[in-house]
Amino acid sequence: MGDSNTSIQTAADAKVIMNGLMSKMANVDYYGRNFPLYADAKGGDFTIASQGRGYDYLYVFNHSASSNPYANIWIQGFHSLVQINNLLASIDKLVNAVSTEDFASYKGQALTARALINFDLVRLYGKPYNMDKSSLGIPNVTKVLEYNAQEKRVSVDENYKQILQDLKDSESLLSKSKANGYINYFANKALQARVYLYMNDYDNALKAAQEIIDSKVYTLYSNADWVKSWTSMFGTESIFELGVYPNEADAGVNSLGAMFRRKGHGSAAILGNFIAADPFLTKLKTDDTDVRWGVMGSDEVGSTHLGALYKYSGSTTLAGDKNSPANSTAVNIKVIRLSEVYLIAAESALLKPSPDKNLAATYLNAIRQRSPKLDAATSNTVTLDMIADERSKELLGEGHRFFDMMRWNKSITFDDDLGNISTTNRPKTIDRTFFKTILPISLDEMNANPAIANQQNPSY
Repeated sequence: MGDSNTSIQTAADAKVIMNGLMSKMANVDYYGRNFPLYADAKGGDFTIASQGRGYDYLYVFNHSASSNPYANIWIQGFHSLVQINNLLASIDKLVNAVSTEDFASYKGQALTARALINFDLVRLYGKPYNMDKSSLGIPNVTKVLEYNAQEKRVSVDENYKQILQDLKDSESLLSKSKANGYINYFANKALQARVYLYMNDYDNALKAAQEIIDSKVYTLYSNADWVKSWTSMFGTESIFELGVYPNEADAGVNSLGAMFRRKGHGSAAILGNFIAADPFLTKLKTDDTDVRWGVMGSDEVGSTHLGALYKYSGSTTLAGDKNSPANSTAVNIKVIRLSEVYLIAAESALLKPSPDKNLAATYLNAIRQRSPKLDAATSNTVTLDMIADERSKELLGEGHRFFDMMRWNKSITFDDDLGNISTTNRPKTIDRTFFKTILPISLDEMNANPAIANQQNPSY
């Protein structure tokens, strides 16, 4: 990024750096593919039709420090943190020098982005907070480091404390206006809701979620609009969405959308990497009029097997979300949208120390109504399993399922039968005690930073 003392002098300079950061986050090594793909490949709602098409090692948990460590998210994440910390140091120096420029929004965005990146990385490399928060997480890097710095991993608890501190320090700096492609106050609050949920702090998760819902700045898609929302950029549900543009961050046949599309659809290079597992399709089949069938298409199993997901192709006809020209792989990544916030509110209302089952049902039904034939939840019928099923159906392909199953302490049974998959790297059913549910620190990283060489995750 250059010398942080000279590269930023004005708010316009800070915006340029922020644009670069958003581009880094949209890269295929992070939100553009690798991070969302990880949680969906491992969560049980997807399977593979054949081995050897690419990224199947995620599905079979074939990881070691020297082979398939999936380390590019670590690399991209910490590169982004370096950029953020340089930006924050520059802003602090200029503010201390009584600059007349207004850097508040950029500082707020940088701190919130730092919280998001740390939250993502600690979920990959540390045990779930509600399992063992004293176990090792990731290095807490909050300042500009010397080139030869060797930072050690700290506890998951320390990571979460830093994440919350960054979110709290930044919320008042951010605008409550919509900020397409950038982070605003409500993106910060949505991330707070998500983090508190993972900590089982349901009162605070509900409070943050309700602030967003009650603000009415964002609105849920109607059933009639839900499917076509994927062909539009920055829709009414998008609280934080990363722009992916042709000739910029577009990964083409290596994009997130390409991973879930039917083999050969649009290009012979589309490999049909992942398809929806039969247990997921059985869940969706509880209502044949569920609007979410509209983003599912036939896969190579057969014309009636609707296991191909087209959210990140824009539509089943590859409409993309860019009108001129239409591009079915440069589709924006929806990092946080309002449907998730409603589901956080439902879960939190149900599980908080003084449960409010009526409120939980109300928030759940706002999403559950996308299955018109299903009975509405009531205070007498609402359960965590109902909310979990709704999260599964609503957020398929958006990078949540594996992390949800881990924080719920649920076992995952993989649909290996569909593709006749044989694996020696994991059993058919796992839970969070299986050591490969967290990634290894890569050998390259341990060689570059000997301080963490003796901090490898257990059993690797």
